[in-house]
Amino acid sequence: MQSYEGEERLQRQITFCNEIDKEKFIKRQTYCTDFQKKENDAEHAWHMAVMAMFLSEYANEEIDLLRTIEMLLIHDLVEIDAGDTYAYDEKARETQAVREKGAADRIFHLLPQDQAERLYELWSEFEKGETPEAKFAHTMDNFQPIMLNAATDGKAWEERGIHLKQVLDRNKNTAAGSNALWKYSYEHFIEPNVKAGKLINDGTIVE
Repeated sequence: MQSYEGEERLQRQITFCNEIDKEKFIKRQTYCTDFQKKENDAEHAWHMAVMAMFLSEYANEEIDLLRTIEMLLIHDLVEIDAGDTYAYDEKARETQAVREKGAADRIFHLLPQDQAERLYELWSEFEKGETPEAKFAHTMDNFQPIMLNAATDGKAWEERGIHLKQVLDRNKNTAAGSNALWKYSYEHFIEPNVKAGKLINDGTIVE
């Protein structure tokens, strides 16, 4: 079979598509709703993207939904190299930015240059968290695991002895994307687990 124009470009795209399959093997610490299986990065990304389709009406500002979904689908691809950094592992978080930057440089540049630059732009926008789309994407990235933690009766929080202050610190910017979703998250997911003793009540006051 003869080669054709754009074959090299397509080959790079296929190489990238094969590479990102590895996201399915990056384990997170959040339990799925069967109380047994822990979700992987690909499941996390899919879940947030679908949720954003229906919850974007609660964004504080009007957003480009497609761009937000693109961020949600690609922002954790860097964890193929960098690994998942557990939200409450302060030691690992010290090196997270450097590890993920190196991963972005390698993984995204498997693609043709124009597409690599677009993915890098999306990923950087998410990391900076300044645009309405990035703010809402961060809200979803925080809301989804808390929702699952609540749906599994705070199992992961209880196992690791997580304090209320840790959860609040992790969610300090959640309201920047959606006041409504942060309010719901605190009242329906966090507060009941504090009362049930699944989250350690350290006397932190919610502002």
